[in-house]
Amino acid sequence: MLLPSLLRTVVPLVAGWILVALTGLGFSLESDVAQTGVAFAVAGVYYLVFRLVERAAEKFGGPVWLKGAVGALLGYAQPPRYKSTDDVAELLRQSRS
Repeated sequence: MLLPSLLRTVVPLVAGWILVALTGLGFSLESDVAQTGVAFAVAGVYYLVFRLVERAAEKFGGPVWLKGAVGALLGYAQPPRYKSTDDVAELLRQSRS
């Protein structure tokens, strides 16, 4: 389960950076910190929008291709699933599978 989580973290960050680079958002800013902040904000919005579409498609029975496409744009076609447990050792085993 670690790979889907990792991909769903990294892909939106890279997508946010690419969107900022291609659209010119933040490039008039003088500060590298401000540009990074804009890129992270865009990445957050990117993740939120596609995750909401994915959840809506799951909840309302949207087409399978939509769920797959949106999941792929998030880096992995299906959201990671975790079993509920309070056992830390079990959580570590789940994260490695």
